[in-house]
Amino acid sequence: MSAEEVIKVSLLFPNGARYQGEAFNPASGILVRTGVGKQITANWIVYTGEWRQDKMHGKGTLQYPSGVMYKGEFKDNMLHGMGTYTFQDGSKYKGQFIKNRLEGDGSFTNTKGVVWTGEFHGKDALDLMMQHSI
Repeated sequence: MSAEEVIKVSLLFPNGARYQGEAFNPASGILVRTGVGKQITANWIVYTGEWRQDKMHGKGTLQYPSGVMYKGEFKDNMLHGMGTYTFQDGSKYKGQFIKNRLEGDGSFTNTKGVVWTGEFHGKDALDLMMQHSI
């Protein structure tokens, strides 16, 4: 076994977080989460997905105890790329994220199933159009 290969691990961190999945074992001996794994924080926030250099990076799902959930792409521990964010009330945003912000083309579906599409910029949404059901 090489000292610098991806291995399967189960880790318990001092803050109570737990990780189970793949990690890189560099020559330094300090494990780095890399590959696919699941982490549960002490506050029961669950991330299941891809890791790179000890950060959520790639495709994954982030779930909060409140019912809030994000499923999509991550970069350097941030929501970044295409994804779906489900709010606590069940409404959803599906579209582009940049550095944890709704940014670009997307759609928002409210709790009654009404869909609004347009360009989102954080909390601002310009020129939204409601999709009509036929």
